[in-house]
Amino acid sequence: MTTNPPKEAAAATSVRHVEVAIAGAGFGGLCMAIKLKEAGIHDVVVLEKGAEVGGTWRDNQYPGAACDVQSHMYSYSFAPKSDWSKRYAPWSEIQQYMLDVTERYQLRPHIRFGQEVTSAVFDEGTGRWTIKTAAGDTIIAHHWVLASGPLHVPAMPKIPGLENFKGKVMHSAQWDHGYDLRGKNIVSIGTGGSAIQYVPEIAPFAKQLYVFQRSAAWVIPRDEREYGLLRKKLFEALPITRTLHRWRCYWTNESRVWPIFNPWMAKIGEMGLRKLVRMQVKDPALAKKLTPDYTLGCKRILISNKWFPTFNRPNVSLVTEGIQELREHSIVTRDGVERPADCVILGTGFVVDPRIYMKNFELRGRKGHSLQEDWKTSPTSYLGISTAHYPNMYQLVGPHTGLGHNSIIFMIEAQAEYIVKCVKLVQDQRVDYIDVKPQAQQRFLAEVTEALQGTVWQTGCKSWYQTAEGINFAIWPKSTWKYWLETRHVNLGDYDLVCCGVARPVAVARQVSAVQGT
Repeated sequence: MTTNPPKEAAAATSVRHVEVAIAGAGFGGLCMAIKLKEAGIHDVVVLEKGAEVGGTWRDNQYPGAACDVQSHMYSYSFAPKSDWSKRYAPWSEIQQYMLDVTERYQLRPHIRFGQEVTSAVFDEGTGRWTIKTAAGDTIIAHHWVLASGPLHVPAMPKIPGLENFKGKVMHSAQWDHGYDLRGKNIVSIGTGGSAIQYVPEIAPFAKQLYVFQRSAAWVIPRDEREYGLLRKKLFEALPITRTLHRWRCYWTNESRVWPIFNPWMAKIGEMGLRKLVRMQVKDPALAKKLTPDYTLGCKRILISNKWFPTFNRPNVSLVTEGIQELREHSIVTRDGVERPADCVILGTGFVVDPRIYMKNFELRGRKGHSLQEDWKTSPTSYLGISTAHYPNMYQLVGPHTGLGHNSIIFMIEAQAEYIVKCVKLVQDQRVDYIDVKPQAQQRFLAEVTEALQGTVWQTGCKSWYQTAEGINFAIWPKSTWKYWLETRHVNLGDYDLVCCGVARPVAVARQVSAVQGT
């Protein structure tokens, strides 16, 4: 007697042909899907490894998790929200916003959850990408967009003895809310963006909290003001007031590029922040340890009103000695001091270098090109979007498009609009694919490398903006409005348009583009 296989099993081996596949259902992936639909491209599938949309904001639910960009800037310009609760929204409100946007734009029919992309291989003969997932599915896509973002793979430090530790271990992006921290000896490792938010929240419940710091962070005050009911109603009734408020936030953030491009200005800002630390931390020796020794802005600037005062608590200790090992119920530093530990929280951030978090990801383009090999020196892409030898493949928040001063949503929108233009171009020109020229990619890399010179990012500190070799691959080293200008139009001279294995003359493509207004 034969039985029909379960539907789940049948779905796990499915093959689907689509015009555009998107990997990731965070801010980038959702924006990309919306822009494609608005352009009349509905044959779109979004492959999401998790069980819900949200990406970073779905996963990071640790106590105190919130955005360090103003709410009205950390949202889509085309999908405004009038009733943000406060200047800097908590994670739950941002996640709800993403859920609301998903429903508003009817994206759920396009999303397939539990689909982690494991490989993508280009076929020159068909001009299509074969994308495979961990669930066993295969997607044949004309175009595909890597929208997984740089903050989705937790960085797990290699601590000697970690496997022998008998207590609780959790990463900030994998917070276990079922674990009771009250009365525990807690070890928190790291003093980055996550730690400065959860440490002040858990400190009151700990018996003793040991905060392990490798390098101090520059921390500026946080505007915690709430939006009143009258303000929210005004934003709703008169959208122009909301738009003006958003633009004020934008230009306020954009003004921060001046100390970035002129380190001497950053030094002026440092004086005020050094005074702030001394005012908020009672112990002068402790205040000195909490004061960075690198130029303001060289690493990510953090925002908090609670971080420094937390170290005045008698049950909070700052530890700057390196870790020697973890034992069954304790942690030992290199100076030989042993401290009791019931729980270890890893506030160690994420693996940002795609060469590391994509090391087991097969990504092959034209003529046998492998992304791992092509990015062996450092990740690099044209405009952070297109990569030579990988036709019809695009990235959101790719190399050299991260920010240290403004909202990444601004960059994502510019990139999504650009990618739509590329997809439409291939359709309108009736070609198989578009491939950025290697010389155009090298020119872009030379431009951003030159722009980085003399900025605070090149003043000597080590940050997640860099590869292990010290190459700054993550940051956009100019004003964001300049990136917007560079992505308003597709420069056809920088691309090959290929049909039936033959590149079309650029001059012809330009003429057609001019007629169509691309």
